[in-house]
Amino acid sequence: MSAAVRRVGVVGGGQMGAGIAEVCARAGLDTVVCEAGATAARAARERVAVSLERAVQRGKLDRISAEDALARLVFSGSLDDLADRQLVIEAVTEGARVKTETFAALDKIVEDPAAVLATNTSSLPVMCLGMATGRADRVVGLHFFNPVPVLPLVEIVSSLHTTADTLATVEAFARDALGKTVIRSQDRAGFVVNALLIPYLLSAIRMAESGYATAADVDAGMELGCAHPMGPLKLADLIGLDTVAAIAQSLYDEFKEPLYAPPPLLRRMVQAGRLGRKSGRGFHTYDRGR
Repeated sequence: MSAAVRRVGVVGGGQMGAGIAEVCARAGLDTVVCEAGATAARAARERVAVSLERAVQRGKLDRISAEDALARLVFSGSLDDLADRQLVIEAVTEGARVKTETFAALDKIVEDPAAVLATNTSSLPVMCLGMATGRADRVVGLHFFNPVPVLPLVEIVSSLHTTADTLATVEAFARDALGKTVIRSQDRAGFVVNALLIPYLLSAIRMAESGYATAADVDAGMELGCAHPMGPLKLADLIGLDTVAAIAQSLYDEFKEPLYAPPPLLRRMVQAGRLGRKSGRGFHTYDRGR
C-alpha cells in the first residue's frame, strides 16, 4: 500500500470543501485549500474559522486545538500550490463540466504519479472524471456528508479503473487519519446514500407542491411521527436545493426512473435563487448570519 497520506489538498472552499479541510487540519494533516482567487480563499478561511469557533463554544474542541488546526491550513488562489500533495480532494460545484476541467488541470499540476485525486461528488460518475486525467487508476470517489466535522460517514467509490491500492490508501486515510466510518459503493449515480435519500426528499417536495400538506407539517410529520432528527424539506434546505436538483437529475439521467425526476417546484426554486440555508430561504426561512 502507498505511504500514509500527510499532505492533503482541497479544491473548493465552500460549505463542503471548508468542512473537509477542517477535519483534515484537526487530524494534524498539512492541508492546502485552493479557491478561485484570493477573495474566495479569504472567505474559505473565514468559513473554517467560524466553524472551529463554534466547536469551541459547544465544548467539542479546546481553543488551543482550534488555533493549531487553523494554523495548519494554507489558503490559496492557485491550483499550482497543490503540486506536492499526496491526496487532492475536489469539492467544487456539482457540475460535470467544472469537475472535469478541474481534474484535467490537477492531472498536469500534481507531480507525484502515485498521488490520489479524489472527488467529493454526490452523484457524477467517477469514471468520467478519471478519464479526464492520465491516471484514471488513481482517481476515486471520496464522498463526505454535511456538516463534515459532525457526520461520521464517508462513501468510497471506485470506477472500473480504480486500483485496489488506491482504494486501500483512501480507506486508510478516511478511517485511520480522519476517524470516519467508511462504506464502499460501485460507480453508480447517487452511490448508496443519495440513491436512497433523494427519492424520499423528492416525494416530500411533491407533497408540498401539490398542496397535500404544508412544508412545516411534512417536516413535523417525519420528525415527530418517525423520530427523524430533521424533516425532509429542512434537510433539502440544508443540503442546498440546487445540489438536490443536480443529484436528482444525475439519477434520472442514469436510471430514467420517474421517482428521480426533479419536480417542477424544485426547478423553479433553484431558478429563483431560493436554495435553502445558504441563500436564507428555501422551503423555510433562515437567518444567514447563523
